[in-house]
Amino acid sequence: MLLLLVFGLVPFPGQAVVYDVSAVYRHWYPTLLHGAFPAHDVTWQYPPGAAAVLVAPGALPFLDYTAAFFWLAFLADAAVFAALLHDAARRSWRLDGAWVWVAGTALLGPIVYARYDIMATAVGVAALLLLRRSPTAGGIAAGAGALVKLWPLLLLIGTRPGRATRRAWTAAGAAVAGGALLFLAAMPGAFSFLTFQRDRGTEIESLGGLALHLARHTGWHGVTALHYGSIEFLGPGVEAVSDTALALSLLAFGWLLLWRVRARVFTAATPYDAGFAGVLLFTTTSRVISPQYLVWLVGVGAVCLSRRESVMRLPVLLLLPAALLTTLEFPVYFAHVVSSDLLGVALILTRNALLLTSAILASHRLWTASAPVPLTPTSPPVGAGRAVPRAPG
Repeated sequence: MLLLLVFGLVPFPGQAVVYDVSAVYRHWYPTLLHGAFPAHDVTWQYPPGAAAVLVAPGALPFLDYTAAFFWLAFLADAAVFAALLHDAARRSWRLDGAWVWVAGTALLGPIVYARYDIMATAVGVAALLLLRRSPTAGGIAAGAGALVKLWPLLLLIGTRPGRATRRAWTAAGAAVAGGALLFLAAMPGAFSFLTFQRDRGTEIESLGGLALHLARHTGWHGVTALHYGSIEFLGPGVEAVSDTALALSLLAFGWLLLWRVRARVFTAATPYDAGFAGVLLFTTTSRVISPQYLVWLVGVGAVCLSRRESVMRLPVLLLLPAALLTTLEFPVYFAHVVSSDLLGVALILTRNALLLTSAILASHRLWTASAPVPLTPTSPPVGAGRAVPRAPG
């Protein structure tokens, strides 16, 4: 179905979604292929490993760039599905995770194959599934994913303390450092993306964007415009909103560190649950909540639901209606979102409310499932007051 949509064999309503592949990625392809980054293009906002993904369609020379990219996206989708099925086959065929992946990608529609986030998600899913059997392999995969799209590093926040954490974090650090040095030596402009990311503003689909949508209806005179590759709000007060979003992301990171220090109970699902909560928190508080970011959440959430011990069932299931609303706000009714009319604001408000609710629930459930309950003055320590058996005689 997704292939039919991105190839245009079945029409899809609203804004065209394949422009990034057919124009932007294709425009970057010759530069990347010749060993340089598009360092003077402000829309290049990706870590250096993204270059490897964006030149990969060249491995299919019998297809043009756009068609090759869509088929590679299809293969990444199939790889995630196969990995979830393989994992389910090892544990009594618990298929909840595979069903979440199928439903989530279907509800997100053609955007899944029209951005390279599906490839980054495949690497992230592989990292999580590998962590249980080989923390080193999982760490390497997470590090490789961070070179493609930074968020896979968050998937290591819940590794079991001790040797597993040391092995996973060391392997990830080595993969990131080694890959970054290789790109820095081989391709000019490897870290130009950091400047362009720093200068981004508040996108119209984010939580901060929602506040500015509402402000428009109370007399605020800001505008929406294409800025750093996405439609953002421009006008008085936007910088303060962007700074608030960054502060919230820092608070989220601080909370994750606090959870990590306080956590005492680690089940087989804790690495999955913590990774999901981390990615969800940073997605929700971001200045930018692009539609393709939901692909990350659906992938990591699907891994959570592959484990019976996971406490993330409701937060993950809330992503499914959020995915549908995301498709409605982009591409179907994107013009309404840009104009901040009643329909556009209602879609953004409802979608972001679901993401925020999911983030709060995920954080609360992760904390209560793995952090110790503090003793109260009236509750004796575990084991206090029990009768100690006496020796016979």
